[in-house]
Amino acid sequence: MEEELKCPVCGSLFREPIILPCSHNVCLPCARTIAVQTPESEQHLAAGGGSGGDHADKLSLHSETDSGYGSYTPSLKSPNGVRVLPLVPAPPGAAAAPRGAGPASSSLTCPQCHRSASLDQRGLRGFQRNRLLEAIVQRYQQGRAAAAAAAKCQLCDRSPPEPAAVLCEQCEVLYCAACQLRCHPARGPFAKHRLAPPPAHPGAPGGGGDGGGGKGAGGGRKLPTCAEHDLENYSMYCVSCRSPVCYQCLEEGKHNKHDVKALGAMWKQHKAQLSQALNGVSDKAKEAKEFLVQLKNLLQQIQENGLDYEACLVAQCDALVDALTRQKAKLLTKVTKEREHKLKVVWDQINHCTLKLRQSTGLMEYCLEVIKENDPSGFLQISDALIKRVQVSQEQWVKGALEPKVSAEFDLTLDSEPLLQSIHQLDFIQMKLPPVPLLQLEKCCTRNNSVTLAWRMPPLSHNPVEGYILELDDGDGGQFREVYVGKETLCTIDGLHFNSTYNARVKAFNSSGVGPYSKTVILQTSDVAWFTFDPSSAHRDIVLSNDNQTATCNSYDDRVVLGTAAFSKGVHYWELHVDRYDNHPDPAFGIARINVVKDMMLGKDDKAWAMYVDNNRSWFMHCNSHTNRTEGGVSKGATVGVLLDLNKHNLTFYINGQQQGPPAFENIEGVFMPALSLNRNVQVTLHTGLEVPQSVKQPKLPNN
Repeated sequence: MEEELKCPVCGSLFREPIILPCSHNVCLPCARTIAVQTPESEQHLAAGGGSGGDHADKLSLHSETDSGYGSYTPSLKSPNGVRVLPLVPAPPGAAAAPRGAGPASSSLTCPQCHRSASLDQRGLRGFQRNRLLEAIVQRYQQGRAAAAAAAKCQLCDRSPPEPAAVLCEQCEVLYCAACQLRCHPARGPFAKHRLAPPPAHPGAPGGGGDGGGGKGAGGGRKLPTCAEHDLENYSMYCVSCRSPVCYQCLEEGKHNKHDVKALGAMWKQHKAQLSQALNGVSDKAKEAKEFLVQLKNLLQQIQENGLDYEACLVAQCDALVDALTRQKAKLLTKVTKEREHKLKVVWDQINHCTLKLRQSTGLMEYCLEVIKENDPSGFLQISDALIKRVQVSQEQWVKGALEPKVSAEFDLTLDSEPLLQSIHQLDFIQMKLPPVPLLQLEKCCTRNNSVTLAWRMPPLSHNPVEGYILELDDGDGGQFREVYVGKETLCTIDGLHFNSTYNARVKAFNSSGVGPYSKTVILQTSDVAWFTFDPSSAHRDIVLSNDNQTATCNSYDDRVVLGTAAFSKGVHYWELHVDRYDNHPDPAFGIARINVVKDMMLGKDDKAWAMYVDNNRSWFMHCNSHTNRTEGGVSKGATVGVLLDLNKHNLTFYINGQQQGPPAFENIEGVFMPALSLNRNVQVTLHTGLEVPQSVKQPKLPNN
């Protein structure tokens, strides 16, 4: 966290930090150092403008033009490498500004993002003090001092040992000043070691826990007052200006038309946003720690596997006597280069990941300290910038950043069978069976009675893959069957059973053979069907609207339209609402095969089973055979229900929730699609995804 508490100009802990318009912080003394005057200000000063006291508070420097130089003097560098202008004393004999003269125009460039901000009449006092950061720095200094006093030298022969002055990060040893000079001089092999202050122990203030530094808004800490109105406390937050304001700021009209909200509410909202973003970074940091452990284990595996490969290689080459001597040396060189390459790649990853993790951890610790503070206005001064930084920190862990770039395996296999005359052509062969594919569960999904599966090869696999074989069971715990063979890594299977559980697996193959199966993924199809009318298979006179859920027709003749779902198993129910019904037409509702005739009433051929109905009665029709005339018809606003029970192999119709006649058709088997025929006098809307009616009204029996 210490890096978060250091000024980017002087490299030391912040002193009287102020918040720049770009949301970065800088010490107030450093701000005076890096402020720059514009040419208008230089002309004004050359004419004798600017008073001594006010100007020192606003800028504390003069341009090189005023000091007699024709151009700026060379800039200096701070400990952090930021270029700053040297402090130039005020020119002798500078008089007070004449009455009525304009103020000096100055600007300040942020040392981190290099954005310039103009100073107004108030100068640097126009920037808000970061009281929250100032409090955290103070608590951190107290904690570090207490920890340094408690830490003892680990090499002292005195009793008790002297307090530790430094910690060597490479040796992980605490030294006092005398022992450090004697045992750990800054030369020779120790010249590149990093000496740091002793770490804060958990019990020390600022070294973990609250440290007793925070006070509530109503505690001993003085409530902050408005920078422009010293007698007013902050009570509101201007969303437009992203700044806390007092009641008088609103009264004077500066923020009158801005979006102003309660200070406490915005404090809680921004604190929640920061906490949420911090959780994401915390998860990534946890993954990074686990990844570092994985990389270190990978180093050991590479070492062990490299030694194993070398031993096998030496044994094989020695068996081929003198003729293999020179070739053996070449092959050993290949293995050594491969191992060194892998080790270098892994070490580079470890160093890179360690740096990123250290930065994220420091940012996390700083944010946690900020969250502990109970100063709403101070928090809101920096919350937007912190939230953005935390989000950017989270985004730096891009996909693949926490995956090893190399594997511990050496893809080198020596074939020692060739004849003696082929010894000089001896080389490694790399052809192996493909590894296990990895199912991408985040891309696997189900929709209605279709399933989509996606997979990929392991990231460090170099074995060639010629294709994949996808297998699926029957949805009832039966045997697997091949449903796809090809090079694609994404496959969608349609026409499955609703309310069924399918098991899927995939394997890869190449010229060496078929690799092992992946893990089995379990996919559940929908309990109920969601579908619409199908515009691709409908008659050209059919007009669909309302996202293909409402159908009408341009012709006075009956035309057929099908649904997008196909059923071969289970119980399914859907309804059709009659939106318009003119001149007593005979719409037909039911099911059909995919190849049903589309230019005549549904049920007139052998590919459809339907109920056609007018305003007084209905009939069932299949193969142009009319049966079971039933009283009761439809009108505008009526609802027709269709119940397809493929477990009992029958079809039943309902009008306004009441069963219309007996079950219409028995012993129906195969694959069926919802179907409808209508003409221009009728408009219906389809309703799907409905539960199968548990109890329905039975048809009324005539009175005896």
